[in-house]
Amino acid sequence: MILYLDASALVKRYVTEFGSDSVNQAIGQADLVGTALISRAQVAVAFAKAVRMDALKREEGSKCLHAFRKDWHDLVRVQVTEMAIARADTLAWEHNLRGYDAVHLATALVWQETMGEQVTMATFDQTLWSVAEKVGLVPFPNDLPALLKEWRVKGR
Repeated sequence: MILYLDASALVKRYVTEFGSDSVNQAIGQADLVGTALISRAQVAVAFAKAVRMDALKREEGSKCLHAFRKDWHDLVRVQVTEMAIARADTLAWEHNLRGYDAVHLATALVWQETMGEQVTMATFDQTLWSVAEKVGLVPFPNDLPALLKEWRVKGR
């Protein structure tokens, strides 16, 4: 399996939360694991936000960031090219996506086309997940809407 992680999935590699186990299992089974260059900033922002909101203690957030930075070079870092941005422009308009979601989707599609092999896109954003399948990527997890519903019920 060739696995593309958006920032929402990549964060789960470092912060134990809903979906972390399935992300770690998928990473372990993947032949290649990649993400867009923008994920480096997005993941750091997510850790900082978690600290700011007291979801993580500052020391925990720092450990997560350090581990992420150490692992960064093990990921296929997919370039965000002019071609990918032009594709993101179209995807954002056609599917009503947020900016970076469109960039992740376009980058995963360009990676798939460049390699000529199926790419599985891991995301925990329900809109991005549903559009990924529509445009020819394999969405991960298999049934995100059911998992999100389960998580909401357990969170009560």
